Amino acid sequence: MAPIGRTGAARAPPAALAATLLLPLTLAGPATAAAAAAAVQTAPQTAPQTAPVQKKKLPEGLYGTADPEFDGVWRQSLALLAQRTQHLRPAPAAVGFLTGQQCADGGFAAYRADVAKPCDPATEDTNATAAAVQALSAAGGERAAVGKAVTWLKKIQNDDGGWGFNPGGPTDANSTAVVVGGLAAVGERPGKTTAGGGSPYDALAALQLGCDAKKAEQGAYAYQPEDDGALFPNDYATAAAVLAGTGHGLAPGPAEKGAAAGEDTPVDDAGACAEDPSPAQASEAGAAYLARKLAAGDGHLPALTGDGPDHNATAVAAIALAAGGHRSAAREPYGWLERDKGTLPWTKDNPAALATLVLAADAVGADPGAFAGDTDLVARLNATGPRPTAEKPATGAAAADEESSDDDDGTGTAVWALLGVGLAAGAGIGLLASARRKRNA
Repeated sequence: MAPIGRTGAARAPPAALAATLLLPLTLAGPATAAAAAAAVQTAPQTAPQTAPVQKKKLPEGLYGTADPEFDGVWRQSLALLAQRTQHLRPAPAAVGFLTGQQCADGGFAAYRADVAKPCDPATEDTNATAAAVQALSAAGGERAAVGKAVTWLKKIQNDDGGWGFNPGGPTDANSTAVVVGGLAAVGERPGKTTAGGGSPYDALAALQLGCDAKKAEQGAYAYQPEDDGALFPNDYATAAAVLAGTGHGLAPGPAEKGAAAGEDTPVDDAGACAEDPSPAQASEAGAAYLARKLAAGDGHLPALTGDGPDHNATAVAAIALAAGGHRSAAREPYGWLERDKGTLPWTKDNPAALATLVLAADAVGADPGAFAGDTDLVARLNATGPRPTAEKPATGAAAADEESSDDDDGTGTAVWALLGVGLAAGAGIGLLASARRKRNA
């Protein structure tokens, strides 16, 4: 997420600014920022002083105690996915909450307070749906729900090959990236998933700054084009797109690209000027941008407002770099997260943030049970909702039966994949508002 700055702030629409201000409070990913921003725009300026504060009753199985209106599905999905990377079996109530949120057509909204009411198709979103696909794929046993969700995602794919936040919305990098993670989670080939002749990677390529951009911005991705078609770097969108370019989501696993064996590939920025780069080359160019930006920030990415660090984007950057085989480069932002005194406060009462850190630790090969020396992130995450159970390794015939069962559930390929989208997020995973600012002369 690139800093807005004074000029950009003046140009940014109210929704973008509202989402920027709400992100540190909600941090539930792309879904939360966009929905919360919309809520701010439509909410009255002041509330009656005598109005009592009504605390909503939370549904059984949900992680976190904050109002789930904008991020219930997103934070639940991240929590389940993070548990699976630690070989924990999610509690049935936690999985049941997530499957119960699915709409009849297969999509998911950010949160349904009354699941007995039919979904409004306009409220369904790609970020929540793709996150749920990846979480349920990893959990296993939910083949039907996963299949319906994937079918819904394919049905609403834009003609340029990408996805917007809601059905029919303009393509953005965050949503497209988290859907790529969802497709990979079920063994689909994202590059072969097309609409109108365009693939997700075609859509992302149209949002990447190339060789004609300033050197410091080459390889970055914009969230969306400006009204005049101009592209401005967005750090979270870049991290999400880089991850999608590797064919993974927020849980790529430490064994990818030889990371478990200690393989470490230096970041190469040559792809920024490549003619018609492949998804892997484009991802590498984005990784080079992230590495430069992280170095300039002493290991972290700045908040969209330019005021302080963005812990979420920094964590996702660590995951993206690790997924690309850049182990040393990924360790820089992860190390900063461990050192920074603001990281743990950021995770307080925030299962999405805790899950993101667990996923980052898993990606870089660190121990989430000893974050910053003595903090057990997994225990803190599990304490926010139904406790999972330890998964006992199966052996012999039992192992063969379990592997067969996993394949039947559609989780045999890229089971750990997730976006961002999410994408989201917040998230979470990310912000659905692009940084809108004028170029410096």
